Amino acid sequence: MKQLLALILLLCSALGISAQTVIEADDARILYSGRINFSNPKSPLFVYPATQIAVDFRGTGIAMKAKPGCGYFMVTIDHQDAYKVSFMGQDSIVTLASGLPKGNHSLQVMLATEGFELRPEFRGFILEGDTQLLAKPLAPARRIEFIGNSITCGYGSEAESQYEHYSLDNSNHYYSYAAILARELFAEEMCVARSGIGLYRNYKGKFPGETMENWYDYTCIYDSTQVWQPERFRPDVICVNLGTNDLSTAGYDIDIYADSYRKFIRRLHAQQPQAQIVILTSQMLSRTARQLQIDTLTAIYQQLKAEGLPVHFQILQTQDPAKGYGADWHPSKAQHRQTADELLPLLQSLLYPTN
Repeated sequence: MKQLLALILLLCSALGISAQTVIEADDARILYSGRINFSNPKSPLFVYPATQIAVDFRGTGIAMKAKPGCGYFMVTIDHQDAYKVSFMGQDSIVTLASGLPKGNHSLQVMLATEGFELRPEFRGFILEGDTQLLAKPLAPARRIEFIGNSITCGYGSEAESQYEHYSLDNSNHYYSYAAILARELFAEEMCVARSGIGLYRNYKGKFPGETMENWYDYTCIYDSTQVWQPERFRPDVICVNLGTNDLSTAGYDIDIYADSYRKFIRRLHAQQPQAQIVILTSQMLSRTARQLQIDTLTAIYQQLKAEGLPVHFQILQTQDPAKGYGADWHPSKAQHRQTADELLPLLQSLLYPTN
C-alpha cells in the first residue's frame, strides 16, 4: 500500500497535479454557528440563512464539499469583501479560494439563502497542495439571535427593483440588517427566520399550523425529528421582528396576535433568561396596520417591562422610496443598511454596556 501511495504521489508530481487533503465535516478544527442538525456528523444539515462554517488554515487554497443543489453561500477570506458561490448545479465540490499568498488565512462560509426546501448539507473541505488546517477559530464573544420573516432573511435584497419577483438568485441574507449588525458588532449570529411566516398566522393566512409559534423549538423548520436545545446557543440579545405577515392582509385578529406575542416573548425569556429581548416593528407595514402594530407592541412592551422581563422596544422606520426596493417591494440593500443604522446604538449599548 505504501509503495502504491508513493507511486501515485510521484505520478501526480510528474503531471503537475497538486496533492489534496480531505477534511471531514466532523473535524474538531471546524467552527460551526447556527441551528445545525448533526445527526450525521459527516454531513450536517441546516436550513436557516446565516448558518456559518469557519476555519483557519495555512496555505494557498481550499474547496468545499456539499450536497449538490443546496443553494448559495457567501465566502469571506481574511475578512475581505465577501463573494457568492453556488451549489445550485450538480457539482458537489466548489473551489472557494486558490492561489492565495502562502501564509495563514481565515475562512467564513455563510448560507445566504433559505434552505427549508433544499435542505443543505455540508460535507467537508478539500485543501489545495500542502495547505493545512490550523486550530479551531475562536467564536465571537457576543451573540445575537434574530427571529423574523422574509425581511430578516434578506428576501430579494439583490433584486434590481420591486417588480422583480423572489428567487434564490436575488435573495441574500448577507445584506440583511441582521447580518450587517452581527458583523459590525463583532457578534456571532443565529437567524431563525422564514419568508412568509407569522407569529400566529402566515402571509394571507396560508399554511395554518406552520407558524413561528409551532416551529421555533425545532432545529430545522418543518422537521420535527430534532428539538433544538437552547443551551447550544446562549444569546446576549434576541431581536424579534414578527408581524408583517400576521397583519399585512385582511382577516387578522389583533387580539390573537397580541396574546401570541406576549406568550412568545415570555417563552423566549424562560428559555434564555440571560438575554435582553428587543421587540421590533415591521419596516413594511403601512397605514392602519402599522399604527395598530405600534400601539399593540407598545402595550405589550410596557406590560412585560412591568413584569420585570428584560425587554426593549424600537419602532423601525418604514421603507424610504429613495433607497429603492428589493424583490416584491421588500427592502433593498440600502434599506437594510438604514435599518441596521437605526438599531446599531441600542444593540451596541446592550452588548457593550459602559457600566
